[in-house]
Amino acid sequence: MKHKTRPFQPIENYGIIGNLRTVALVSLHGSIDFMCLPRFDSATVFAGMLDGETGGYFSIEPDLADYTCKQLYQPATAVLLTRFFAEEGIAELTDYMPIENGHGRRPTAIVRKIHTIRGAITFRMRCVPRFAYASEPHTCTSADGELRFSTEGEKLELRLMADFDMVQRNGNGYATFVLAEGETAYVVLELPEQDELQCDFETYKGAAYRETVDYWRNWISKSTYHGRYSELIQRSVITLKLLTSAEFGSVVAAPTFGLPEILGGSRNWDYRYTWIRDAAFTMYAFLRLGFNDEATAFIDWIFSLCKNTDLQLVYTIDGKPGPKEKTLKQFRGYRDSAPVRIGNDAASQLQIDIYGELIDTIYIYDKSHKPITFEFWQLIEKQVQCVIKNWKKPDHGIWEIRSTKKEFLHTRLMCWVAMDRAIKIAEHRSFPYPENEWHQVRSELYEDIYTNFWNEKAQAWVQYKGAEHVDASVLLMPLTHFISPLEPRWVKTLEAIDRDLMQDVLVYRYRNDIKQVDGLDGKEGTFNMCSFWFIEALAKGGQVERAVENFEKMIGYANHLGLFGEELGHRGEHLGNFPQAFTHLALISAAFELNKQLSRNKN
Repeated sequence: MKHKTRPFQPIENYGIIGNLRTVALVSLHGSIDFMCLPRFDSATVFAGMLDGETGGYFSIEPDLADYTCKQLYQPATAVLLTRFFAEEGIAELTDYMPIENGHGRRPTAIVRKIHTIRGAITFRMRCVPRFAYASEPHTCTSADGELRFSTEGEKLELRLMADFDMVQRNGNGYATFVLAEGETAYVVLELPEQDELQCDFETYKGAAYRETVDYWRNWISKSTYHGRYSELIQRSVITLKLLTSAEFGSVVAAPTFGLPEILGGSRNWDYRYTWIRDAAFTMYAFLRLGFNDEATAFIDWIFSLCKNTDLQLVYTIDGKPGPKEKTLKQFRGYRDSAPVRIGNDAASQLQIDIYGELIDTIYIYDKSHKPITFEFWQLIEKQVQCVIKNWKKPDHGIWEIRSTKKEFLHTRLMCWVAMDRAIKIAEHRSFPYPENEWHQVRSELYEDIYTNFWNEKAQAWVQYKGAEHVDASVLLMPLTHFISPLEPRWVKTLEAIDRDLMQDVLVYRYRNDIKQVDGLDGKEGTFNMCSFWFIEALAKGGQVERAVENFEKMIGYANHLGLFGEELGHRGEHLGNFPQAFTHLALISAAFELNKQLSRNKN
């Protein structure tokens, strides 16, 4: 059944909570408008972000006139507070997902604590689940003060518990209750799982909260970073952790699908999968900050994949090939941005750069944390042979260009990185490898990039062979140590990016008004990760003062919780799937470099 249409909240009006299996997005007004169950890449139960009428939601709102809202995280945790302020009173909503109890994991659940700080306030709760991407009917039954939502096929059942009276109507759960000043109420939505320890309502109200807070604070205390911008880095790395699967060690690019890169346009993709490129960069960020367990789990996940099959671009979190794209016609899309897609056809693209990002992370892992085994080295050799065989081929590139294949500079750069880091691993560990062949290929790659991607007219290294325009991914040239940041050609290239792709501190990934680049409609926004790449390149090149200023200004575009999506639109609004791992790991890397340069200058 359809439900009353609710207005869309801006993408940036959300916070994220999670339990390392899935996440929920909580709006500034206290509504959970996105959640997949039981995993990141499962079907939605709530998708109000994509359709306020059919998507489903779980809201708790005070009955206050003209109230305002604020959100914040409990320090060093993923426990989210939403506060409501009005003349009649002040209320606070605490949302979290329990993680573990010391003896085994908790069932997946959302715990919502409602508290009146001042006044006597009436609250309204609405739990409106819509199973299987709002495509499968369900029933709701009431027993012993609980509500149970079940799909027709009994594939999924949710249990709603509260310490106030609830009613069910038309398959939805409702409640209206009053809390006097100082009073507190709880409501818990749980996905019971037979193979797990069951959790009673009183545990959710007490011990589970304390254990969850302790888990996050104990985890963040493992960080080895103690420099500038610590709070920003801390929030970003917690966000990356929330996108990581504790069960498999994989990490999703973002927890959402269908959120548009252009309002009203068709660039609406599904990011709830593991891209080798994004995941490798994420593990690099974890390693730099001392979170070695996450990197080890990912390395083990990759090792098991490469033992059984050739490396692919996109996987589900359990290591299966990324699913094919299809359209969900039942959702009208965020602010009428259709089609809403699940699956991702990028999984079938040729993107040769992934070997570079992956082997670079393995190189850092081997060098700074734990030596890889010889058996693992033999699998790396297989990946290097793929580079040697394919590096001259055109591909779809980092931006997953759907209309054509080209010899992209970024792909060629990452092939060089793959060869360079593999040679370094072999020589550091004295592993056997075909020295002459690998050195020759690395040299050929360097000369090809340096000479054949340089455009004299543009005075820059350009997006692909024969192009006359720059691409922000070229910013990775000094970041991957391919080129000195003081190399004259690099200085000219940075100037070209500054001139052609920048608006103040905001950076476009390329000029997408040049139609032959991607063949898609609409002019997209600026890419947040590219802005942080530019900042890091400035810092490496000695322009530290400008880099600091750009960084501080860029942070001002984060949402109220310090979270970033993929892009910023023309009004500075957040666009694309949210929050995005790539943006947050680029923020961490830029902050890391700024701290290094500022500390060096101070000394």
